[in-house]
Amino acid sequence: MHLTLDHDFATAVPELALPWRAAEAPDPRLVVLDDDLARDLGLDPEELRSPDGVRLLVGAAVPESAHPVAQGYAGHQFGGFSPRLGDGRALLLGELTTPAGEVRDLHLKGSGRTPFARGGDGLAALGPMLREHLVSAGMHALGVPTTRSLAVVATGRHVQRDAVEPGAVLARVAASHLRVGSFQYARTSDDPTLLRRLADHAIARHHPHLAGTDEPYAGLYGAVVAAQARLVAQWVLLGFVHGVMNTDNMTISGETIDYGPCAFVDAYDPGAVFSSIDTGGRYALGNQPAVAQWNLARFAEALLPLLDDDQDVAIARATELLGTFPGEYVAAWASGMRAKLGLVGPEEGGPTDEETLELAEGWQGVLASGRVDWTSSFRALADAARGNPERLRGMVLDLPELDAWLERWRALGPDPAAMDRVNPVYIPRNHLVEEALAAAREGDLEPTARLLEALAAPYEERPGLERHAAPSPDGLEGYRTFCGT
Repeated sequence: MHLTLDHDFATAVPELALPWRAAEAPDPRLVVLDDDLARDLGLDPEELRSPDGVRLLVGAAVPESAHPVAQGYAGHQFGGFSPRLGDGRALLLGELTTPAGEVRDLHLKGSGRTPFARGGDGLAALGPMLREHLVSAGMHALGVPTTRSLAVVATGRHVQRDAVEPGAVLARVAASHLRVGSFQYARTSDDPTLLRRLADHAIARHHPHLAGTDEPYAGLYGAVVAAQARLVAQWVLLGFVHGVMNTDNMTISGETIDYGPCAFVDAYDPGAVFSSIDTGGRYALGNQPAVAQWNLARFAEALLPLLDDDQDVAIARATELLGTFPGEYVAAWASGMRAKLGLVGPEEGGPTDEETLELAEGWQGVLASGRVDWTSSFRALADAARGNPERLRGMVLDLPELDAWLERWRALGPDPAAMDRVNPVYIPRNHLVEEALAAAREGDLEPTARLLEALAAPYEERPGLERHAAPSPDGLEGYRTFCGT
């Protein structure tokens, strides 16, 4: 198939780009393909389903224009700094330009060991790759900035984890794979030209309007702070727990990346933790904003030489920009919560951010006292706004507390139709994802297809998908997710 892949990253910062090739896949077979994404990229889904297309998707047949590389980066992992991480089981095949003129990375996960592998086998199991496909598809449909899965391909090789699992490769698409950890890696090199070239590459890729301005690097930092504040606000509003918010998993583009031990809350709980390795709850649902700000402080440290030649001046500038994070986050969260509650903004006579926070705190208290499902509670609340509170009253334990809160909320004139436009019926619920993965390991892809069907239109309630709208019947007490490495 005809495909041109550029190598701008490898050319701009060869010190962070290790030329490498994917390991052979003995018997590659396409498991799932996102046809809509393929077309958006200017690719023919049927060509991707052909033997040559499948070989491309595992890195076995790449265009002559491509220079596949494993990307180098560092990172703070659970607070501890590792100066050399990198793509241990992944490859950047190159960049493609879509028919709309957008540049996108084409990247593989599970494509074999690289020199960054740090003792791992470089492979991936089918389950974790399908998890990323399902959850990233759901996040995209929900309007959350995210890397996206183009395809999952079974390799025909088995990998040893807790048990023997079928192997797979994920073909991932992103605005870029530049991370906070990329800049940390460049900073530890003590090569100021490398750090500057990396920053210039990031600006050219994501914020070309900053090139030639008086403070391009401060502009880059401020843009990333704002993008991450908005992103994490969307996570928390959805009840999404990333699970491993290390600095090497924070993108410069503001996209969600790496769906390893991620999960969604059923019952509202700001302390929710699902990752098997997050034993201290560092990345709990309610901690995510503070962790994001902490990560951005590490980004600032990496950028200091570019912000000003005088370190004190650079620190002051970085501190000023980082200080905008709480306000950006609260504004994004409050705006999103007003929308979920069907309320207009203060400019139209609705509640201010502070009033929204207070109102939401009361609503969260109602939900928490009865361990009410976060996602479906908002659709039930919209029904209550229409004069049909029975469903909501059947979910809540403390009815006097609910009634008092509803009186305050109704006085603000909520719009139930507007609520239905922003509150999903379907999300990648944990038990449905696990059900799909278990079936896929046995060769049954029907649950995967059914879940993808529901997630494709998350706000549109459809007959036959009732169980996809319901929380886990057993609550999934003690549910744990794993990195999949």
